[in-house]
Amino acid sequence: MMLVRRFLPQDTKYDFVSKRLFAYALTCVLVVGSCVSMATKGFNFGIDFAGGILMEVKTKSGPADLALMRSTVSHLELGEVALQEFGAPDLILIRLQRQEGGEQAQQAAVVKVKAALGEGYDYRRTEFVGPKVGEELIRGGILAVVLSVLAIAVYIWFRFEWQFGIGALVATFHDVITTFGVFSLTGLEFNLTSVAALLTIVGYSINDTVVEYDRVRENLRKYKSMNTYDIINLSVNETLARTFLTGGTVFVSVLALLLFGGEVIRGFSVAMLWGVIVGTYSSIYVAMPILYHFDLRSITKGKAAAAADETGDEAS
Repeated sequence: MMLVRRFLPQDTKYDFVSKRLFAYALTCVLVVGSCVSMATKGFNFGIDFAGGILMEVKTKSGPADLALMRSTVSHLELGEVALQEFGAPDLILIRLQRQEGGEQAQQAAVVKVKAALGEGYDYRRTEFVGPKVGEELIRGGILAVVLSVLAIAVYIWFRFEWQFGIGALVATFHDVITTFGVFSLTGLEFNLTSVAALLTIVGYSINDTVVEYDRVRENLRKYKSMNTYDIINLSVNETLARTFLTGGTVFVSVLALLLFGGEVIRGFSVAMLWGVIVGTYSSIYVAMPILYHFDLRSITKGKAAAAADETGDEAS
């Protein structure tokens, strides 16, 4: 631990609050850009949301020839087709768009794929997702993200004060919207795993914010004569080493998932990498500077006066 701390900045005195206007402008650009991309480009929904056919195929001898399989299935005129490795060179996921017609049309497409590929494969599972199920999953995913953000805002409000709740809500909203923007802009497949990544990012970001807010509250009580500007800067600097340790550890872990985890969790890994970066940024440059615009000293004085009144009443 001491060796790690040696490479981290100690007793820093960076002026983070002075960069607040630039940070606000950058935040607005990221949020607006993400919204524009979502409105114009949309999302590359996976089978979970878009509906369709999913087949898990394992070759009987050696690694799969993905290019040959893709060429074979693409010539079947079944609409949009996607093939990818699923954790091993001999294990392939085949995704087909939903066919026109009912269940019989979906079954016919599966039979057609099996006939085209031939006998050299084991078909481990086949799943069908209808458009109604996809719509329900989309609504459920949106509801999960919205409720988690609101629950966190309420938690911050009760644990601290409403001023802190506003800062946390703005920072979390920024993280969620920009992560949506990454999926839209890059065309990464958006599925239920992506929703899990979003919820994880929300939790990671708010954890950083709560630690820094706790330090602000402590310093408000400790330094009675220090102004809010200096309190915020001091609090960020005091938690900076912890932020680097936490963010760096998570970043390296998720980077390993991205490099060695395979195509199946690529979307999750990319989202988490972005979430670590943007979550750390929003905690320092969005959630904290917003507190500067509120009179935090009056809150501390009000609580101190209330505590003194209660003590006086008990004594009398």
